[in-house]
Amino acid sequence: MHHAELYAISDAARRSGLTVSAVRFYADRGVVEPTGTNRAGHRMYGVDAVARLELVRTLRELGTGLDDIRRLLAGGTTLHELLTTHLEVVERQERALRARRAVLRALIKQGDSTARADLMHRLVAMTDEEREQVVDDFWNDVGENVDVPDGFLDRLRAMRPVLPADPSVVQLEAWIELGDLVRDASFRDAVRTYLAQTYAFPEARTITSEPFQQFIHVDGVPLMEELLAIHRTGASPRSARAQQSVVRFMEAANALSGTPLTPEVRNRMADGYRQVPDLLHQIAEEEATSGGPTYDEAHGRYIALVGVINTGTAPEAVSDPLPYAWIADAMEARPER
Repeated sequence: MHHAELYAISDAARRSGLTVSAVRFYADRGVVEPTGTNRAGHRMYGVDAVARLELVRTLRELGTGLDDIRRLLAGGTTLHELLTTHLEVVERQERALRARRAVLRALIKQGDSTARADLMHRLVAMTDEEREQVVDDFWNDVGENVDVPDGFLDRLRAMRPVLPADPSVVQLEAWIELGDLVRDASFRDAVRTYLAQTYAFPEARTITSEPFQQFIHVDGVPLMEELLAIHRTGASPRSARAQQSVVRFMEAANALSGTPLTPEVRNRMADGYRQVPDLLHQIAEEEATSGGPTYDEAHGRYIALVGVINTGTAPEAVSDPLPYAWIADAMEARPER
C-alpha cells in the first residue's frame, strides 16, 4: 500500500473490515473523516485514515463508546489509557453478571420466593464492611449471656469469610448460603446451645483456655501429627516409638501448668482423653433432643462455607476422629521391654 494513494470509500471499507455505511457513519459523526474528495466529490481515504478505521472497528467490537474513541483519535487520551479504562469497565460488568448468575442459580436450585430473591441480591451486593458486620452481628448475638472462657468467642469470630474482590460463582454461591445461614434463628440457637452445654463441664473450660488453645491449635500440632502417624502404622501404644512420641507431647502440654510430668499426671491426662468420647456423645444427645440442626451439622457447614469463600475450593475432607482410646493407652502405658 502506497502512503500517498487514496482509496474510494468502498476500498477503504473493504481494507478496514467495515461496511460502506459504517465508514460513512463514522465520517458523518466526525470520528474518522475522509482524507479528501475526488473530482466527482466522492470521499477518498488515505492509508492513515484506513488504519484509524481499523482501530475504530476493533474498539467498537470491544464495546468502546464513540465519545472515547473520538477523544483517542483527537489526542485527548492514549490508547493505553483508553484500553485500561475500558478493561476496568468490562471487569466491573463481569463481576456484576457473575453475582447475578450466582443469585439466579441459587434461586433456581432452591425454588425460593420473591422475598428470598431480594435477600440473595442484597447479600451479593454488600460491601466488605457490610459483610463483616453480618458476621459480627452473628457472633455478638450467639455469645450474649453465654458463659465461655475469655477469648474463646474471639477465636471463633476470627474464622470469618473474606470474599475476594473478584469472586468466582462458587464463592458467591457459598456467601449467599452462609449469609442466609447466620441469619437463621435455629442455627444461632444450635451454636448458642452447644456453647452453653459444652462449657458447663469443668474439663471443657480447662482445655479451651488461651494457653491450651494455643498449644492445641499451634504449638502442639506437630507433636500430635507425629503421634497420629505412629498410630496409623498400627503400632502398639506401648511400643518404643509411641512412648517416645507421647512423652514429648505430654511434656510440652504439661509445661503449661509448670509442673513435672509424674506418673500421676500421666494417668490424669489419660483419664481426660478417655472421657472425651463420652463428653462429645453426651453433648450430641442433648442437642438431638432440642430439635433443629445440631451444632456439628450447622457449624460444620459454616466452616465448610467459610473455606469455600476464602479459598475458592471445597475444603479437604475432615480426617478421622482422634483415636482417643489409643492415645490414652499410650499416655497411661509404660514402654515395652
